[in-house]
Amino acid sequence: MSGRLRRRGPLYGGRWGVALLSPVILTVLISGLAFATPREIAFSRLLPAAPALAAAMWPVLPTILLGTFCLLVMIGLGFAYTDLGTPYTAAAIIAVTLAAAYASHVRLQREEMLLQVRLVADAAQKVLLRPLPRRIGNIELESLYLAAQEHSRIGGDFYEAAGTPHGVRLLIGDVRGKGLSAVGAASAVISCFREAAYDEPDLRGIVHRLETSIARHSAAFPGQDLPERFATALIVEIPHGGGQVRLLNCGHPPPLLAHHGKIRVLDPTIASPPLNLAALIGDYYCVDTIAFAPGDQLLLYTDGVSETRDRTGEFFPLPDWMGRQGLEMPRELLDRLHQDLLRYSGGRLDDDIAALAVRCPNTQGQERPA
Repeated sequence: MSGRLRRRGPLYGGRWGVALLSPVILTVLISGLAFATPREIAFSRLLPAAPALAAAMWPVLPTILLGTFCLLVMIGLGFAYTDLGTPYTAAAIIAVTLAAAYASHVRLQREEMLLQVRLVADAAQKVLLRPLPRRIGNIELESLYLAAQEHSRIGGDFYEAAGTPHGVRLLIGDVRGKGLSAVGAASAVISCFREAAYDEPDLRGIVHRLETSIARHSAAFPGQDLPERFATALIVEIPHGGGQVRLLNCGHPPPLLAHHGKIRVLDPTIASPPLNLAALIGDYYCVDTIAFAPGDQLLLYTDGVSETRDRTGEFFPLPDWMGRQGLEMPRELLDRLHQDLLRYSGGRLDDDIAALAVRCPNTQGQERPA
């Protein structure tokens, strides 16, 4: 998210600087026209617009000072043109300036409240999507999260990673639903995973506990979107010593495995039900075991990545894109994915995006033979 804001920062910063000066520019423009044109045109009657505009972006005191300046300009015009209707325009300037000062005060209070809400949201995000370690054991790991809305902090996409006695265990998923209920369900799943990843020797045991957790949360916090409140999830286990990776996919988009420049889509052998739907479609869970050699890289992602569309409605060609990246480090891979997704979508994302890049480093400095 921060990369997205930095990318757009210079453009918006320049526009914001011009906007801050617009009340002054408006005042100078109206004053100049009032002095330079015949009095019948009466541009001076537009002077109250300057403090009104200032209220939208300036603090209270500068707004009052600008209104005072406009009043002095009007008084000066009154000495130059005695039949300009100065008392009426001056009264309008005073009234508008007082109203603008009050509006500025209310706006600042609301901005302070919004700032506090965003600070709380940032704290919630650090708890829900806390920064992951860049390395767990001998596994390199990087994460990416992008919100569809420009000022969003948290959403229904989630991920987590843990180094456990059973190996490195990863979780990525997406809660179906919107609003705070989706965030609450994601929090319930992540909190449960953080405990179960250490306790359960088998991935099936973890997913059973996640199923119980999201079911309890949905029952405790019912809402209008309750029928949609289920979650896709992908649990990954890389045992100590490496050599393989175990996957349990609960209705989630299949991860991609890069090996010797070839991309493999790791579809599950047997589909497992999404979380909170086991009671409807059965609770059989299939664990697949895949070779994971030094130099291999695994990309886990939510459907916001694979379903990103261009202007013609075409989906982002993720496997083809992955095949063109070569042997990128996890951070470089996700940074490039971030940039290319924004470029492909024209800078506008329609869904939240989460991704994890996992790499088994080649300790011998070269790829093993095929």
